[in-house]
This record gives sequence, C-alpha cells and structure tokens, in this order.
Amino acid sequence: MSLLDGLIFFPDADVPAPPPGVVEQTFAASDGVRLHAWWAEVPGARATLVWSHGNGGNIAGRSAVLRGLAARGVSVLAYDYRGYGRSEGSPSEEGVYLDVLAAYDHLRARGVPESRLVAFGESLGSAVSVRLAAKRPCAALVLVSPFTRMQDVARVHYGPLGVLAGDRFDAVGLIPTIRRPVLIAHGDQDEIVPFELGVRLFEAANEPKRFLRVEGAHHNDVFASGELLDAIARFANEVVGGSFRSNSPAPRTPSS
Repeated sequence: MSLLDGLIFFPDADVPAPPPGVVEQTFAASDGVRLHAWWAEVPGARATLVWSHGNGGNIAGRSAVLRGLAARGVSVLAYDYRGYGRSEGSPSEEGVYLDVLAAYDHLRARGVPESRLVAFGESLGSAVSVRLAAKRPCAALVLVSPFTRMQDVARVHYGPLGVLAGDRFDAVGLIPTIRRPVLIAHGDQDEIVPFELGVRLFEAANEPKRFLRVEGAHHNDVFASGELLDAIARFANEVVGGSFRSNSPAPRTPSS
C-alpha cells in the first residue's frame, strides 16, 4: 500500500461470524484477488443492494444496518474491499473498483437480474458505487454521506495539502454520465464529509433524483434513527417496481 493509500484506507482484519440470517460468500476479482462478503437474501425481494462500505473497519461494523435493510424487504450483498476483513490483497483505488465489479458480477452469476440490482455506497463507497453504475447496468444508485472527489474532502482536513489527492475518487466527474434514478442522503451535521459536498454531487447528477437531508446526523450515526433505512428500502422498491418519481426539493445547506 502506498503512502497516500495509507492515508485513505483504514482496514480492520477482524470479522466475526455473520449474524443470524446472513451467510458468507467468497468470489474473485478479475485480477484473482479473493474477496469475502456477507449475503442477506430476502425471499421474494424486489431489489438487491450491492453495498460498498466506507474507508474504515469492515462489513462487520454495519451488521445492524445490513439486518435492518433486510428486515425492510431488500436483499443485500455487503462485501469487503481487498485488504479488509477476510478479503485478500491490499487496497488501492483501482483495486476497489475491481472489487465492486466482482461483487456485481457475483450477483449476476447467481441469477439476480440487472433490473433489480441497486448500487449502494456509503462515504468512500459512494465513489466506488458511482464507478459501478457507470460500468455496469443497474436499476439505480444510492449514495450515503458522499463526496465530490477525494481532494475536496482532503482540503477540509488538511488544507492546501489536500491537492496531493489529485483526481482520486472523482465521483462528481463521473456521475453526469449516469442516467439512472439516484438517491443521495447526507447528515447535515457531518463533520467528516461536509453536507455541502453531498449537495454538490446531487446537483451534478441527472434526473430523476431524490435528496434526503438527515436532520442532526453526523457521519457515523446517519443510520441511527431508522429514517434512512426506510428511505433506502422505499426508493429501491419504487425504482424496481417502476413507481419512482423525482419529488425532492432542492437540498438546503445547514444554515438555511
């Protein structure tokens, strides 16, 4: 892992046994790296989420969210990037892009049609999911606590040194190429990825789209109230069921 990668990726290798109702899966990326995932399958579910997590920890850190989404009627594949949890290898930008394609292809090989697959990313995983939606047919795109590009986040925390991030994880440059329904949700008290970056990414996305401002939520507690889980499940089912309508007002900044 390069010095810059070491400032971006913070993997945790400790993954316990999966929670009840969740099964382990393994599959390989196109470069041969073996990846580990948790699969929460809901019989008869309309939608299936391909979940790309943030830059820290591993899939176990969001087990309650995984189970909460399954309880709301959507199937979820939560996978670990290379170097995270029980996945082999070492993380890099190009590597995690290969990983999300492998997760998608794994679900397609299991018989899940592209018309039911929703790319779902949180924080760093939002840029990974934008990449997936640009490279593979998906029903929709869900982004939680997203940013425009890594450099913009780095500038918030490191000032002018943020320029060293270059053009890494350039979600705002890629999202205009995606023409599928988009849901963006952001906590308006996010202290790690500013709310304004989520707004800017939403503005760059094509219609149809919807924005959810999670009132009072920070970066790490955005799922706490259950409101966001409800919104994600509802959006995914509306899109797959053909009833989604873009009815979100323009997002407001925290001071408005």
